[in-house]
Amino acid sequence: MAKHAGHRPSVVVLGGGYGGFKLAKGLDDVADVTLVDPSEAFMHNVAALRALVEPEWLDRIFMPYDRLLTEGRFLRDRAVAVDGLKVTLASGRELEPDYLILATGSFYPFPAKTDDPDTGTAQAKFRDAHQSIVDAQRVLLIGAGPVGLELAGEIKASFPGKHVTIADRASDILPGPYDQALRDELRRQLDELGVELKLGSALRELPSAPPATAAPIAIATEGGDKLTADVWFRCFGVKPHTDYLRGSLAEARDPQGYVQVDEHLRVKGQERVYAIGDIADADRNMAAFAGAQAELLAANLRALITGEGEPTAYERWPTLIVVPLGPEGGAGQLPGQDAIVGPDVAAEVKGRAMLVEASAALFDAPAPAGRS
Repeated sequence: MAKHAGHRPSVVVLGGGYGGFKLAKGLDDVADVTLVDPSEAFMHNVAALRALVEPEWLDRIFMPYDRLLTEGRFLRDRAVAVDGLKVTLASGRELEPDYLILATGSFYPFPAKTDDPDTGTAQAKFRDAHQSIVDAQRVLLIGAGPVGLELAGEIKASFPGKHVTIADRASDILPGPYDQALRDELRRQLDELGVELKLGSALRELPSAPPATAAPIAIATEGGDKLTADVWFRCFGVKPHTDYLRGSLAEARDPQGYVQVDEHLRVKGQERVYAIGDIADADRNMAAFAGAQAELLAANLRALITGEGEPTAYERWPTLIVVPLGPEGGAGQLPGQDAIVGPDVAAEVKGRAMLVEASAALFDAPAPAGRS
């Protein structure tokens, strides 16, 4: 028997990132869905670094939320306090849905992500940073994780004459559960591109100039290496957006700020509050995992709402990563593959098209005509 026979239950989704927007879209036809996000458009940040070096991509990676839902609604607002099912927004509006989905994602420094809620302002910031690269002879990237490596590849692909340095206190690139063969292949390609690696020694201090802005940079490592540049980018510092949680929801966070969930992505100690994507401890921070969690939770909630089917448990993904180094370079580690994949597969899977069309296809609702 349908649990909600006779009415469409209300679902509030906080956050319109890869998990939030896909979940909202997936329930649009069976629930009264409200998607809340402070930005007017979803930014496809998988392609953000490509848009930095090729600004013509900017119009393709911002997708207006008011084109996402057909039956539901989009509220341009921000949660400031959430306790159980009670949501208080920055506008003062309060919501108390039948089901609440926490999908507020994570903070990461520009340009991999942006915290500018206005599309025009965000795009202008990208164009200004692009000009800083154009004018620079030397670019410093601090952080040798996926973002730092990918940004180095993008800059060298578009501006092969620029000198690019990646600095990190770690002794090798790409921290995480990856095969050493992947690091070795990426280092080989970075060397071919002429990217300089300064690894194994912490910086004495970060540059005093703001990142992504043209300014003379001169800093040193604890080992005594001098690093100079005309612009620098911060490529480290992920942080989950969970500081708005109160009461038992705040208590459900682990010491790093991630929300603890069960195998059905339900928040610890809650009946009808769920968390997906970068804020949940269900898996590693990755757009693909957020999307997979959204699809599973949408199917589970649909079964609950219609009374048809049983919930499926989420299982952590095996090791998966593709690091493009420009449109034609890069390498990756894929499930079911004994060996790492090289530039041909990296370019085909991600590097050339940057997965833009898969997201854009979901923002296909007609433009609103007075719909709130």
